[in-house]
Amino acid sequence: MSAVVLALLCGAVVGLALGALGGGGGVLAVPALVYLLGVAPQVAGTTSLAVVAATSVAALARHAGTGDVSWRTGAVFAAAGVPPAVVASVLAHRLPPSVLTSAFAAVAALAAAAMLRSVRTTHRTTRRDGAHAGPAEGTAADGSTGRAGDLRTPAAGAGLGAVTGLLGVGGGFMVVPALVSVLRLPMRRAVGTSLVVILINSAVSLTTRLATDGASLDLAVLGPFAGAAVLGAWDGKRLAARFSGAALQRAFAVLLLAVAASMLLGVLV
Repeated sequence: MSAVVLALLCGAVVGLALGALGGGGGVLAVPALVYLLGVAPQVAGTTSLAVVAATSVAALARHAGTGDVSWRTGAVFAAAGVPPAVVASVLAHRLPPSVLTSAFAAVAALAAAAMLRSVRTTHRTTRRDGAHAGPAEGTAADGSTGRAGDLRTPAAGAGLGAVTGLLGVGGGFMVVPALVSVLRLPMRRAVGTSLVVILINSAVSLTTRLATDGASLDLAVLGPFAGAAVLGAWDGKRLAARFSGAALQRAFAVLLLAVAASMLLGVLV
């Protein structure tokens, strides 16, 4: 299979994940670029950020059209992550690849655990109340967070900005769990809102890497990969509409656990 065809296939999967789940794009793109397309780890991280930024634009437009975006929450979340993203982007090329890979796997596993815990909590609440649970405490009916959520947003955003800059991913695999578990947004609104954060964090981290580290992009791979990812992201929203929020959370968690296991195995073997 040629590199172009493989890049198209990988890009389509990344786009579907980002469009349907509001994350998983970078966490899938980096391993695909390194292990399937033979891109050097440092270049893969930078190329992944470019792919995720472009794909987020298409996915965000799709979700915004159905009103599934909390713009204020997303903007505050992303703004808090910009300074840490800049600092972490500068440090990324100074750490051994094995350290970055291990950190990547650990963060993905923690995010999966948070999502599964959120699903169980929602399920118990629904069974106890005998009906679908309403907005969680601190959440307005439209999915916006209350005063407690506003205080948690900057702290969570700063941590995720650092993850984005350090690992070369959009951060959606951590943004969605934080929006659902910490800020109590409904799953579908969390998916749309996460794309605001992903786009801003990815653009900032990509610009910092290119400006300060002399990082490069694999243009031969970037074109077909990003093109297929954008098309996949557009269809991802339609795919998400066919499943419940709980089903999406479980799928997201399984995806993260599989990626974490494969990355950790690559370090140990």
